Parts: sequence; C-alpha cells; structure tokens
Amino acid sequence: MIRHCVMLQLAADADRAVLDRVMLDLADMVERLEGCGGFCAGPNRDYEGKTPGFVYGFTFDADSPAALAAYAVHPDHVALGAELVALCDGGGAGIRVNDIEAPA
Repeated sequence: MIRHCVMLQLAADADRAVLDRVMLDLADMVERLEGCGGFCAGPNRDYEGKTPGFVYGFTFDADSPAALAAYAVHPDHVALGAELVALCDGGGAGIRVNDIEAPA
C-alpha cells in the first residue's frame, strides 16, 4: 500500500471556497479510481511545529504504484492539481508530496 500525503502552503489570498470544492472533487475522483480510496483532507494543526506554513493537506491510499500512477495521469487530477497550484504560495513550490510505502 502507498499512502499519498500532500501538504499545501496556501497563498494568503487563497479562496477557501475553491479549496473546499477541489477537495470534494478530489475525494470523488479518488473513490472512483480502482485501487485508490480512503481520501481524507483537513487543516494541518502542526502540533510539533515541524511544518510551518503548510496549513492544509490531504491523504489517500493506493493499493499499488500502478494505482497511484493512474491517479497521477488522470485528466481530473491534472485539472484539479492545476487549481491547487494556483491556490498555493509560490505555485507548485507550495506543495509537498510524500508517498509512504507501508504494509497493507
């Protein structure tokens, strides 16, 4: 299993309504993709003080690298990803992605 973890450094003027819609659309897309599921999104509370500025994030699980690759090239992901880039401070530089391989 791969847990896909995305953290967002939102721009000061990021439209939260757009962010909410993008998250709903991503959740719907992930749940429709074979081998993907468990979408979860919300604010980063950063209790350990290790990720200042990355105020929001989302995760989901992929059964395999192939399932994650299908997500990456899916046209909905490409379009929604572009919207996230536009919401982030520094564009794509304001997005951090970690793919954690873990036992299923």
